[in-house]
Amino acid sequence: MKGVVVMGVTGSVAAYRAADVARDLMRAGFEVRVCLSRGAAEFVTATLFEALTGNPALTDAFDEPKPGRMAHIDWARDADVLLVCPASANALARLAAGRSEDMFSTIAVASTAPLVVAPAMNPEMFSHEATQQNLKALRDRGAIVVEPTEGDVACGEHGQGKLAPTQVIVEATLQAAMRSDLYRGTRVVVTAGPTAEPLDPVRILTNRSSGKMGYAIARAAIQMGAEVVLITGPTCLTPPPRADTRRVETASEMLTSALNACQNADLFVAAAAVADFTPKEPRSDKIRRDGDLTVELAPTQDIVATVAEKFPELVVCGFAAEVSEVEAAARAKLEKKGLSAIAANDVSRSDIGFDSDDNEVTVLFRDGSKIEIPRSSKLVVAMRLLEALRPLMAPPGKN
Repeated sequence: MKGVVVMGVTGSVAAYRAADVARDLMRAGFEVRVCLSRGAAEFVTATLFEALTGNPALTDAFDEPKPGRMAHIDWARDADVLLVCPASANALARLAAGRSEDMFSTIAVASTAPLVVAPAMNPEMFSHEATQQNLKALRDRGAIVVEPTEGDVACGEHGQGKLAPTQVIVEATLQAAMRSDLYRGTRVVVTAGPTAEPLDPVRILTNRSSGKMGYAIARAAIQMGAEVVLITGPTCLTPPPRADTRRVETASEMLTSALNACQNADLFVAAAAVADFTPKEPRSDKIRRDGDLTVELAPTQDIVATVAEKFPELVVCGFAAEVSEVEAAARAKLEKKGLSAIAANDVSRSDIGFDSDDNEVTVLFRDGSKIEIPRSSKLVVAMRLLEALRPLMAPPGKN
């Protein structure tokens, strides 16, 4: 069996076609569990899907096919893929906003599984700005959107809004399932955020890193089935569920934590913006404003280079945040530090630089090859980066 697909059927005339999708997913080797929205129940019945799948079909968030067990939590954790087919405009709005109003939308909030949405609706509804914004929000969070096709829809109008062909939806679900298994059985260590080097008890040397890229990599690795250790400097972000989060302040603390975590790791991704220098002698008392101040700085130990040297069998990917000659500078770092790969990005750009929700990177490899990842949300960039790094790693259990 390829895994469990939790399938949300929502209030579209195309709901009847969800039966064919469920059947073909089962033929492809999936266990299918169906949730019906109240709107979907106007078109199809729970009995239909229970007969097809052999599993109960749920609607209300408080449905409990096993008394005493919260199905919305059990199904969320069992899911390898979440599929919404068909996805109405209302369903897209609920998912984009994270509203838990029925069984499926509650499962979606509780699950880290990849999400596939297959919209079907009136063409005017599909093209509406709100619907497109909701689809963008879902894509930015890593969802796979199976675009509707153009044609005659149930209301008699013509345009883009017809549910995609069954085989296209099944193939998208298979793609999501492969993504969710890509790192199963592996251990991934990620560093994220800035470090904070103390000048005195109230002042620090730090940088503009938000930590968003590193946190996105940790989240993507979890979605792909990895055991994840997230080593994070000071940020305002909430760590992804299931990450073993280890908080540090200084570059020295991050190095110690990374060396400890990488002892049995398969991949180390150094996305943190680590201070290159630290005050040589931090003051024990607050520095007063009594004229000019000279602070002597000492270099910090290079974390990613140290890890690469200490663990020569480990796949190590660094990040190069540059403002000019980005690729050349990144290539030099890759070779000097002995890395497996490096992701280069131009932090001088306001659309992908510090604090942005998007990124655009060029992944350079030791053998001279490279992969361009175009501007996307940081989660999508993280997924594509991990997909690019996976061939460098040994299969699970072969280390």
